[in-house]
Amino acid sequence: MAGIVVVFDFDKTIIDVDSDNWVVDQLGDTELFNQLMPTMPWNSLMDTMMKELHARGKTIGDIEEVLKRVPIHERIVPAIKSAHALGCDLRVVSDANVFFIETILRHLGIGDCFTEINTNPGCVNEEGRLQILPYVDFQTAPHGCNLCPPNMCKGLIVERIQASLAKEGKKRMVYLGDGIGDFCPSLKLRKGDLVMPRKDFPAWNLINKNRTLVKAAVHEWTDGEELEHILLQLINIIIAEESQLVSVECKFQTMSRAANGALSGALPVPY
Repeated sequence: MAGIVVVFDFDKTIIDVDSDNWVVDQLGDTELFNQLMPTMPWNSLMDTMMKELHARGKTIGDIEEVLKRVPIHERIVPAIKSAHALGCDLRVVSDANVFFIETILRHLGIGDCFTEINTNPGCVNEEGRLQILPYVDFQTAPHGCNLCPPNMCKGLIVERIQASLAKEGKKRMVYLGDGIGDFCPSLKLRKGDLVMPRKDFPAWNLINKNRTLVKAAVHEWTDGEELEHILLQLINIIIAEESQLVSVECKFQTMSRAANGALSGALPVPY
């Protein structure tokens, strides 16, 4: 198992669109969505839209069919499968919701590649409609980060992952994202980590304006083909570095054992 954790944003990173907008647009409720957008937080807006779609007769099956048609670059799935095959620990940190993400990943055949999905809860309630809840209950327990939306701070999630990695002995993290919410976790990355912002998207703009605050090495990408090429190149470089380190450590241990053996077999020196 390579000592590499790859953290993916979902919307406009794994898939090429925003999954929330995609569902609303495909099911014909864009006008109401645009009317309500200025009046409430995004996460609350999506829950309201799911309630409205249900009232208009749209079923969970309708939502699933729309999600299965979501646009995705042809090289994204091979990139994820290759990173997983190389032994990387793949995780998702997204401000979408678990129902959308799991439906899409399952349809693409890559759901088992991920060890963890950190996102807003989404479940079918007793009425048969999709209910979307905030990752953080910002009414009673706000996360306190002024860089992130009220329902989720991705930086806090990355810090939690980092704490768990320290216990497991894993050392390097690669973070991929595009949006404003991906800037905060980029600031949490450490020297030796890598951040891959999508070029000309908000996270990339913020990172470039604040380079002195970002400790991780920055590797930009434009589309799925570049994402695949750069990500796998970085993973292979890290694996090669780890192999060299292990080789040096093994050689040192062998020399130490040999030296200790020589000392233990030496004749005592008379006084």
